[in-house]
Amino acid sequence: MQSLQVPTDFMDGFRPPASMTPEELGDSLAHMVWESFSDFLGEDEPDVTLLDLGIPTDDGLPPGHVAEEALIFCLWTHTRGAQLAFVGRASEELLRLGLDALHKAVFEDMVKHGTPAHQLPLFEQRVGARYAEYNQAAASSDQDLSRVAMRHLTGSPGSEEQGMALLDRALAVANPLRDFLEDVELVGD
Repeated sequence: MQSLQVPTDFMDGFRPPASMTPEELGDSLAHMVWESFSDFLGEDEPDVTLLDLGIPTDDGLPPGHVAEEALIFCLWTHTRGAQLAFVGRASEELLRLGLDALHKAVFEDMVKHGTPAHQLPLFEQRVGARYAEYNQAAASSDQDLSRVAMRHLTGSPGSEEQGMALLDRALAVANPLRDFLEDVELVGD
């Protein structure tokens, strides 16, 4: 797959509305995913850089497969955050539609920014496989989740310190997202 081109014009002045349709939720989450992905790859903002995680960079950018794995991890953290935010508050159907809209928006953005459309089905398969692994690991323990994520990002489980730093980055996304969506009602069209 080619290098991902990151849309960076998202999130300026964004505030949560009182209610969202699934399509609006998906669109908002897609913007947040790209913001989180940009922050993840950026060296200016994070307390822990890619190099700290053992991820080599060339002029500040990781290899293409690492960027893809980082995007999948960002997608998963936002998916998980939304699921946690709406558990018991929204119908499974509305949430599923919102998460489908999230993925559709991200995949469309990828194509719009240079990823060949014919590569998307393979990427979608990888997303599904990673989600299954991340969900299983998260159900087991934070340490298991960090080891699985590190293995996909770096090719090894990394040190416990690196794994926990990666987990902290994921929680820095999921917790504020859950708080952000806490007062949002998910409504049908």
